[in-house]
This record gives sequence, structure tokens and C-alpha cells, in this order.
Amino acid sequence: MTEPIILFSLPRSGSTLLQRILSVDSNISTVAEPWVLLPHVYALRDEGVFAEYSHRWSSRAQEDLLGRLPRGKQDYLECLGGAMTALYAKLSDEGARYFLDKTPRYALIADEVVNMFGGGKFIFLWRNPLAVVSSMIETWGDGKWNIYIYKVDLFDGLERLIDVYRANSEITLAVQYEALLQAPEQELERVMHYLGLEQAPAMLDVLPETRLSGVMGDPTGVEAYQSVSTHPIDKWKSTINNPLRRSWCRRYLQWIGQERLAVMGYDLDELLEEINATRTDWLSLFGDIPRFAGGVIYCLFDVQIIRQKLAGLSDWKRMKRYS
Repeated sequence: MTEPIILFSLPRSGSTLLQRILSVDSNISTVAEPWVLLPHVYALRDEGVFAEYSHRWSSRAQEDLLGRLPRGKQDYLECLGGAMTALYAKLSDEGARYFLDKTPRYALIADEVVNMFGGGKFIFLWRNPLAVVSSMIETWGDGKWNIYIYKVDLFDGLERLIDVYRANSEITLAVQYEALLQAPEQELERVMHYLGLEQAPAMLDVLPETRLSGVMGDPTGVEAYQSVSTHPIDKWKSTINNPLRRSWCRRYLQWIGQERLAVMGYDLDELLEEINATRTDWLSLFGDIPRFAGGVIYCLFDVQIIRQKLAGLSDWKRMKRYS
């Protein structure tokens, strides 16, 4: 039976790079980003889902169902884990020992996922939070301030990842993205040892030819980096480059705090010093001011749901016409 590997990380943390490297081994099958576990876990939650079938009533029905199971939610998760493991097996190449599921939004359900797969392997990939913020701005905002869109990842996701890792550190493996770039052979050896596999000498050599199937995932890193490079480590410094961005990042680091940063392998004071040392780009400041203001509005109203409701007005008008 194919066993699951779950690669936990925030978006823009280098998970696609590690996934590509590991996919070289014939024992590990994968696709870009399945996202398959999210709706099944969120079926148990009151909040976080907008659906035309009325998710709130559905979650109440699920709660009643769990109350009839001998071990409640744990029975549900284990049964779901069995079904997902069977699905992973069908997605895997013949003879593969593992299926690697890399979906960054699993940070929001990390606790349930660990409980779902009792014998699974769980890798937590950490990256400098400043570099994560910078990469979100550059990759998805074309250099413009857009962080308010990803608050669920940067706050809820990160908090849950750290809590789940601390509670399960004995059965999981932590990898730091910067360490992977600086000493790829050494870090890869740690990962393969955790998985009980032998490290193939050519795993890094064939990286330029390695592609992942699927519509989701990160195509930018695949095109930009054909080999493991240390260039991304300090790249964030050219993006966190004006007083507004620096102020936001300082407050974000303070929110994470020294203790949680230490769990990830980073030091609060060192990161704050690095922020203070970045150069100022006043041009980006003028563009950020209205975007910061717009971000407040975006966070007050669920813009995505409003868009869906507005898109549905055309159907309502058509129905009204023929009533």
C-alpha cells in the first residue's frame, strides 16, 4: 500500500523545489498540488466555507454524525485517511512506496491531517517569513503590495503549522529552506533518512528536466531556477524596501514572536536588524499607500464571496424574467 508524505509549508516557501527533487526517486510519486483533503476536513467546520447547499446546516449534520461514532471525530479522520490513501495509491506509479501531497493551504488543517494518517510521513518546510512576504508580492502582485489577500496563510496558516509541529515534533521532520539551498546534499540526506530511502546520487543533477503534472502549483520557480541556488535567500531585501513595508514586516515579526520564530529556526532580533538595513525605494511607497488603505476594506468585507454573489445576479434576473 502506498504511504502518504505530507509536505507542510506556507505558500512561497520553496515546497515546489523540494517536491521536484523528491519526485526524482522512483519510490515517490506526486502531482503538483491535489488540494483534495481541504473540503473533507472543512465539512466539519462551521466557518470558512461559502456554499449554495448551506454549509452551516451541513456542519451541524456532520456534528450529529460524529456524535454517533465510537471515537467521534477521530473515527471520521481515520476513515477519511484510509480513503485518501487508496486514492493516492491510484495516483501513484507502479511500485512507488510513497505519494507526496504538497498543498500549502493544508497549513489550515495540519492538525487533522496528522491525525488522519497515523503512519504517514510529515515534513515541515520553513522559510524566512520576510522572504515569504516578498515572494508573495513579487510573484502574485507584480511587485505591488498585496499581502492583505494572503492574511489567512501568513497568520492562521503559520500559527497552526507551528502549533502542530511542536505537538508532533517526534514523528515529523523540519527542513529550513535556506539550509536546503546552502547544503542541498546534506539536507536531502536528512529527508531521505527520515523516509527510510537511499539517496540517489543524481537527484539534484536531473532537476532541470523534472516537471510536475497538474494545473496547480508554482511554475515560476521551475522556470527561474534550473538548479539549487542560494540567490533567493536575500532576494527579499529588494522588495521590503519602503517605510510602510518595513513597518508592516516589523509588526508581523513581533506578532510571530521570538519563541515561534525559534521553532522555525530564525532569530527575531537578527531579522529586525536586517529589515533596518534594507535600502529605501520611495517610488514603491507612493503606490503602496492606496493599496494599504484598500487592504483594510478587503479585510473588513469578504470580497471573494461578494464577487460570487454578484456573478449570480444574472441567473436571478433570468429566473425573474420567466416567472
